[in-house]
Amino acid sequence: MTDEYRAYSLSDPGHKRNNNEDCYLSAPKLGLWAVADGMGGHDAGEVASAIAIKVLHEHAAQHRALEDAIQLAHDAVIEAASMGLGAEGMGSTIVAVLSTPEQWHMAWVGDSRAYLWTSDHEGGHLQQISADHSYVQMLYESGAIDAEDMDQHPDKHVITQCLGMTQLPHVDVDTIDQAWEPNQILLLCSDGLSDELNDDAIAHILCKHKDTAAAAQALMQAALDSGGRDNITLQLIESPLENMDSSVSPTSNKLQPSSSSALTFPIALAGLITVAALALLWIAL
Repeated sequence: MTDEYRAYSLSDPGHKRNNNEDCYLSAPKLGLWAVADGMGGHDAGEVASAIAIKVLHEHAAQHRALEDAIQLAHDAVIEAASMGLGAEGMGSTIVAVLSTPEQWHMAWVGDSRAYLWTSDHEGGHLQQISADHSYVQMLYESGAIDAEDMDQHPDKHVITQCLGMTQLPHVDVDTIDQAWEPNQILLLCSDGLSDELNDDAIAHILCKHKDTAAAAQALMQAALDSGGRDNITLQLIESPLENMDSSVSPTSNKLQPSSSSALTFPIALAGLITVAALALLWIAL
């Protein structure tokens, strides 16, 4: 067992947009990672996601519960819009994980996703951890549509809640806890990745590439090659448990994280927010 984390984060505006409304947090000393996907257009979506990440980071660092920190981020986005920062109606999704050496705690609002990859002697398997807060997810859970109909549904991007939604005094933060196992990787991502790559494509890439950095870069490139129609942000976080010491044949494609540490970033405010705008955010909040 080790207290050190190996993680890798990437964000790209994609091929169709000039600005990047996604924002992410990588704070391995806290065992904290998060992805936020802003909405509301230029000079609004990136403001909302930056506020969400900043407030989450501040309150999680003060040992507040992840759910409480996300609720405070929701309040902060609404307050910022009321003060003329960004724009009215701006909002953001968020998915965040807080890890200890033994287990992780996941929390999310909106349709940014979390997946768990577990490699084994047969290659591995991928599990979607989060459930989208979306109209299509509601239809699926009610039995109105089948799982195979979800990706092609015309309302697939209609979400039922997000941070900053003024109609909601409180957001319903979903959570899940699970113990770490060896040879596991958590994937956090905005819908720019999950819209371009289905579960089979993600699993194939994670199985094929032997280290976290290479896997993250391959996921990003595959999403761009598939169209890159939205901003794309992803994070891979390896299990802090020691990986199983076993040999794998070259043809097995089993994932074996490399011994070198992957790159991490303290906070990425990916977008076109100016230094002056950031200063206003810090003062206002």
